Amino acid sequence: MYKAIAANKRNTVIILVLFVIIIGALGWLAGYLYRSTGLTVVILVFAIGFAIFQYFFAGGQAIAQSGAVEIQKSDNPRLWRVVENLAITTGQPMPKVYIINDPAPNAFATGRDPAHSVVAVTTGLLDIMTDSELEGVMAHEMGHVQNYDIRVSLIVYGLVVAVGLIADMFFRMAFFGRNSNNNNPLVLVLGLVAAVIAPIIATVVQLAVSRQREYLADATSAMTTRHPDALASALAKLEAYGKPMQKQSTSMAHMWIADPLRPGLMNRLFATHPPIPDRIARLEKMGGEF
Repeated sequence: MYKAIAANKRNTVIILVLFVIIIGALGWLAGYLYRSTGLTVVILVFAIGFAIFQYFFAGGQAIAQSGAVEIQKSDNPRLWRVVENLAITTGQPMPKVYIINDPAPNAFATGRDPAHSVVAVTTGLLDIMTDSELEGVMAHEMGHVQNYDIRVSLIVYGLVVAVGLIADMFFRMAFFGRNSNNNNPLVLVLGLVAAVIAPIIATVVQLAVSRQREYLADATSAMTTRHPDALASALAKLEAYGKPMQKQSTSMAHMWIADPLRPGLMNRLFATHPPIPDRIARLEKMGGEF
């Protein structure tokens, strides 16, 4: 467990450094093609500034994008008590608690560290879960906090957004740039390739980050509650009653406990979450060991 937490912290630094290097390289390429050193400097400064901004503010962006509303204990005592008890049990600071008005059952956690963490659940999840199942789900989300998964997910979220911005920038430069080099076929090809492969790169990054962390958070939930069958039952309900979120976003799909996207061929091929039956089987095996 401690090795996993250390690996998450290490991966965050690696992702951030690679992020700045890749965007810096793209900036150098854009400056070379347009014969503008200033363009390279602007893109590199943007990359560094964007990385810093994402570290401190991407959690707030995810909350705003999901439509979540912060609550106090009086707004939903049941959910508040579950989160509060888990915080006391695990020795974590009490996270901010949010509710999303959406009939699709789902939940996620975000923030840069346990002291600045957030957990959010949908009204659909609160409606169908028993108390023990809700505890299992929230222990899973707070497991993401405990294991520093939230920090890695946050950076990945920012990376996915940045990849989309860069792809869009190259695409516009290729077609609408005023520089004489906009007739350069290499610029046009680069813009088209970036626009096409950007979503694929983003999804591959999400896949690499998400799947193993879901298994780890499931295990953390089981160890915290000593009741893995409750989370297994909750996952079975998510499988049975799951549906696409009203506010869908591929950039933060990896943050949710269940895939929030509309099922389709591409989504099935590039799913950000491991199959729920596999997660249930692992939890049932853990239950036999307690």
